[in-house]
Amino acid sequence: MAAVSAAREILRRLHEVMAARTGAEAKLNQVVQIVAAELNSEVASIYLLRDGMLELYATKGLAQAAVHVTRLSMGQGLVGTIAATREPLNLAEAKAHPDFAHRPETGEDDYHSFAGVPIVRRESAIGVLGVQHRDPRDYDDVEIEALQTVAMVLSELIHGAGLVDDAQAAQARAASSGPLRLPGLKLVDGLGRGTAVFHQPRVIVEHTVADDVEAERLRVYSAFQRMREQIDSMMGQAEFSVGGDHHDVLDTYKMFAYDEGWSRRINEAIDTGLTAEAAIERVQARTRARMRSIDDPYLRERLTDLDDLSNRLLRIVSGQLGTAAKLGLRGDTILIARNLGPAELLEYDKRFLKGVVLEEGSLTAHVIIVARAMGVPVLGRVTELFNQVSDGDELIVDAGNGALLVRPQAAMIASYEAMRVLKARQAEKYAAVKDLPAISRDGQRIAVMMNAGLADDAQALDMTGADGIGLFRTEFQFLVSATLPRRERQQALYRTVLDAADKRPVVFRTVDIGGDKAVPYLIEGGQEDENPAMGWRALRLALGRAGLMKVQARALLEAGAGRTLNIMFPMVSEPWEFAEARALVETQRAVLARQGHALPAHVRYGAMIEVPALIETLDVLLPMTDFVSVGTNDLTQFLFAADRANPRLADRYDWLSPAILRVLRRIVRESKAAGVPATICGEMGGRPLEALALMALGVETLSITPAGVGPIKAMVRSADLSVLKAAMADWLDRPGVDVRRELSALAVAQGVELG
Repeated sequence: MAAVSAAREILRRLHEVMAARTGAEAKLNQVVQIVAAELNSEVASIYLLRDGMLELYATKGLAQAAVHVTRLSMGQGLVGTIAATREPLNLAEAKAHPDFAHRPETGEDDYHSFAGVPIVRRESAIGVLGVQHRDPRDYDDVEIEALQTVAMVLSELIHGAGLVDDAQAAQARAASSGPLRLPGLKLVDGLGRGTAVFHQPRVIVEHTVADDVEAERLRVYSAFQRMREQIDSMMGQAEFSVGGDHHDVLDTYKMFAYDEGWSRRINEAIDTGLTAEAAIERVQARTRARMRSIDDPYLRERLTDLDDLSNRLLRIVSGQLGTAAKLGLRGDTILIARNLGPAELLEYDKRFLKGVVLEEGSLTAHVIIVARAMGVPVLGRVTELFNQVSDGDELIVDAGNGALLVRPQAAMIASYEAMRVLKARQAEKYAAVKDLPAISRDGQRIAVMMNAGLADDAQALDMTGADGIGLFRTEFQFLVSATLPRRERQQALYRTVLDAADKRPVVFRTVDIGGDKAVPYLIEGGQEDENPAMGWRALRLALGRAGLMKVQARALLEAGAGRTLNIMFPMVSEPWEFAEARALVETQRAVLARQGHALPAHVRYGAMIEVPALIETLDVLLPMTDFVSVGTNDLTQFLFAADRANPRLADRYDWLSPAILRVLRRIVRESKAAGVPATICGEMGGRPLEALALMALGVETLSITPAGVGPIKAMVRSADLSVLKAAMADWLDRPGVDVRRELSALAVAQGVELG
């Protein structure tokens, strides 16, 4: 309570300063006096962003002659670092920090400790508030939080007095510079054109100091109740009332909305004297700071859901409900956001939403699941997005090529229209071969299967003409759930997929979690992997958590009753792992049989070949298996010791290099000799030229993304594989051959459709 009382006293005195009839500079001089006194520091200083530089504007303890003289650029010195990162610093010995910059005119030589926080408005740093002390000391959490609270109040004062550059005007000036091409990360593939509309989830808190604490508390209670009603209503909509991935996402979202710890922390912030809006933003800032220090990608992405809820609560409590979704889209729109929660995206009219561009965003975010299901292209990680794009700008999102075209010129628009027409024509061409088998010109039949991971994906079988599902990633249900999915839910998903596939084969890969696909309820305390891709993941984790695998095995066996069930184990490193996993499933099959459950007519077992060590024991493995599948993504990264998530290495190693092709040739040859079908799964099989190389090695089954089925079918039907097989054998036996160049030339000579 002492901490609450101290914070409330600071706010009370600041409230008096704000209400006084004095100039802004005089008020800031009073603020530094209050901060220094309440935090028992010899120095308190305020730096403001003016003309692009951080200027010492008010101080208690430093030389007054340095006021309006000492200036630092963004990123320069401790003050500049705080402004650039928008993160606080707390240092017992300031001079030991690598970013320390000595400013002799300030007279700060006698001071050792330093703590500073950014002054933020509209998510941009407009200044820094700092304190210093002669003796080395760490400021405690209560003092840092008090500084952050003062910084919120200062933001209101500084903006009202017009003491810093207008950030919005700066953005408008940047936006008037003409056409731009901004790079980004493809999150959901696609092409879209429309007018920029800002999602505007953030509410600018104009009033931070409460006049009546109890009134503010009632406002928060009311806002929480309304927000929870909105989410319950959304989950009750017919579109989302049935089970599946959308429902799992919203279920997790609802869990956060009903978190009592969150509401308690907001109430504690109100106790210090903050308004409801300021308290929500204060807690949100603390949550963001904690989450940014977490390395786990799944846990980091949950910050997006918490941000979404905080922003929703802010809009309700402030009455500022006019988001783009609420106002309604009036035409083709490209939605602009820093980040986006799944529930917020679901509020938009799908008829007009042509694309989404995020300044942040990642492949593991919940919103990506929803966007993919809606068929909306999403581009993420677009830096300087808010500085370069203005509301109403014309935009073209080319997610496939990782680009955002801002205010495109006529030539760019013409190119887009040509690309759109070309894609439409290609779609028509692929639709023409949708129901035709992938048979080459020399009569060789290739099975073109598709990869899936959502219940909705199975519907794409009919649309694409795929021969079946060669890889169903069962882990997705685990990734979007707040707790371990119950057997009944797993069974329902697997049965839905089998029903949609009808008589076409479906290969279920057992859960592949761990590594970069961590889930909080399966994390073992203090056991983080330094190399997640090669750590405690996939089959290793499943065998180590036998209960998890038993539940999944029973769900699969029950869902496959009366049918052929294909089960594949991921990341098998040695034959004994496969044998142990198969035995576990067989044990569950025996248990279900004793209990009188209906069982699959036949169970086929397969192994994924992703670990190079397994290739050296194929003679032991293959007799145990009914089929194998080569995961080219992981196999390639392990062969080349190159992290495929590292952008600097993404294009460094060629899938058509002799190293990978010779390894694949060996797998295909040994599998055929053993009479075991081998499938290629992964991105390599979805690229026409690379797929052509695979077929030249003797591969007869591919499992690829649904979008790749049409192009690969068209390619197969235009190729003479017998000629390519002979050429490939020659190229791989001769050192120094550029296989990509040779294969491209031969394909062009044959008239092969490469898209």
